[in-house]
Amino acid sequence: MRKSLLIILTLLAVQINLNGQNDARAVSILDKFSDAASSAPSVSMKFLLVTDDQVENSKDTLAGSIILSKDRYRLDLPDNIIWFNGKTSWSYLPAEKEVTITNPDDAEDSFQSRPSMIFTMYRNGFKCRLLEEKNDLYIIDLYPEDVKNELIRVRLTIAKPSLNLKNFEYKRRDGITHTLIVRDYNLKIVPEENTFTFSPSKYKGIEVVDMR
Repeated sequence: MRKSLLIILTLLAVQINLNGQNDARAVSILDKFSDAASSAPSVSMKFLLVTDDQVENSKDTLAGSIILSKDRYRLDLPDNIIWFNGKTSWSYLPAEKEVTITNPDDAEDSFQSRPSMIFTMYRNGFKCRLLEEKNDLYIIDLYPEDVKNELIRVRLTIAKPSLNLKNFEYKRRDGITHTLIVRDYNLKIVPEENTFTFSPSKYKGIEVVDMR
């Protein structure tokens, strides 16, 4: 997979954990945020992914979008489109005119096999704190309990009173920070069934790599 895809999947799959000595207010906000997303017909986001590398003194930005519905999703990036219908995943690389088909292991708790986990896995592995509450948003920090974790913290910015996600910042020990800037967050779209399935008729003359 391309580097940008791996970054997106890492951000989406981070397990936000609320054990032990947590800020009760932060937990309550995250519970409401999770409930709103989990009960919606879908979660649709248009975003910018900013990668800031302080060691290399570089900054990269790419635009993308994703729509999730329970354990199905479609992720659009400049160099990759992924469809997942709950069982089968299609990863299409436009530049190579190639689609790779896989069946992710549903026994694994990963975004690839269980995308809905991103709204319910915030109960294991991290401590959380409501860093700041403004008139129009909440800022919540999450810290890994494992001191060996590559992650320093996750920072979520959530809008008030809508509980829409605005920013997702993933700060690593190696000097790299990934920030997902959400330009549009929509919980009202009712997706068509074919949204999450690759349609061969729309992509003529491509190579198919079936790894199922």
